Amino acid sequence: MAGLVMALAATLAAPQPAMAQFSDGYKFLEAVKKKEGDKVEQALSEGSTIINSRDVTSGVTALHIVTERRDLTWLRYLVGKGANVNIRDAKGVTPLQLAVSLGWVDGVRFLVSAKSKLDETNVAGETPLISAVHRKDLTMTRILLDAGADPDRADNSGRSARDYARLEGPHSSILDAIEAKDKDEKKASSGETYGPTI
Repeated sequence: MAGLVMALAATLAAPQPAMAQFSDGYKFLEAVKKKEGDKVEQALSEGSTIINSRDVTSGVTALHIVTERRDLTWLRYLVGKGANVNIRDAKGVTPLQLAVSLGWVDGVRFLVSAKSKLDETNVAGETPLISAVHRKDLTMTRILLDAGADPDRADNSGRSARDYARLEGPHSSILDAIEAKDKDEKKASSGETYGPTI
């Protein structure tokens, strides 16, 4: 009898099959990683909050996964299904910040058009624009400036995108782009009108 009790106790204490332990969110993220469209569609049909599920250790979401692999089709699909474009991972990185750090222009353009917050910061206080300046990526810098990113928002060290561009020297094309945007904004806000006045 004691042997039977011990065998039963050992059976009950044994871990359940691995798949039985995984949460729906984990299964959803795995399906996104593996591009298993049918499983993703099924998960989304069962609940609307699953789309913003996070990996328990990294905080990575489905949008981070598809941004990391530079997959515009999946990015559009998930955003179209209601994924939060401003969701952060455990390091405070948004999908826009990730796309900028990867130099993924198409992803940045799409995320900007999907109303990503341009001046969100990661744990170091860096905005996507600061990341673009660090990369010396003129195209990315212009996209973000044209969308309204703030070149004077400082990171945790107290430096802004403008400050980092100045460190490149007086002939920095990045600094030129920031200053050109300043001139455009001043001109637009000067209130100049043409034609007859009353």
